[in-house]
Amino acid sequence: MNAIDNSKMQDRDISLGLLLDFLAGAKDSPLVFHYDGRPVKPGYHVTEVKAGEFAALDCGANPEAWREIFIQLWDIDEDDRTHMPAGKFHAIIRKVTEHVKLDGSARLTFEVSDGVRPIQLYCAAMPALLGGLVHVELAPRPASCKPRDRWLKEEARKTEACCRPAHGKDACCA
Repeated sequence: MNAIDNSKMQDRDISLGLLLDFLAGAKDSPLVFHYDGRPVKPGYHVTEVKAGEFAALDCGANPEAWREIFIQLWDIDEDDRTHMPAGKFHAIIRKVTEHVKLDGSARLTFEVSDGVRPIQLYCAAMPALLGGLVHVELAPRPASCKPRDRWLKEEARKTEACCRPAHGKDACCA
């Protein structure tokens, strides 16, 4: 099967490897994920880490294949806990790698729930160190039509390649 490699990150995505590389340089800083306009509660837990290999057929009948890692966050207050240090999160992922093969370049998806509302899927932006905290913005992972997305990307590429002046001998948009 000649599958389209769907492992390529979207502009708003980062990989597990990028996240861990950043966290390695800020191990003592509290790690705060932000979603739906607010930070996770200080008592949040990493409740599950999953690695998957997917084979699918998109709505244009194109076979696709990709690897994805899911990190589940339980957004709760517990005791008088503070946000976990980036180093603790890093250690949790390292512990998972002792039992589950995690591809650092795989697409990364966060599953977040407060234990009452259903799990929501999010992609993570590149972390930033802000005021001594590691800030990771999570954005909802929307559904899309992959053939349309590929077509739009190709059209944008064609337009960008043709953005020279519309006059003169080098004009391409005339």
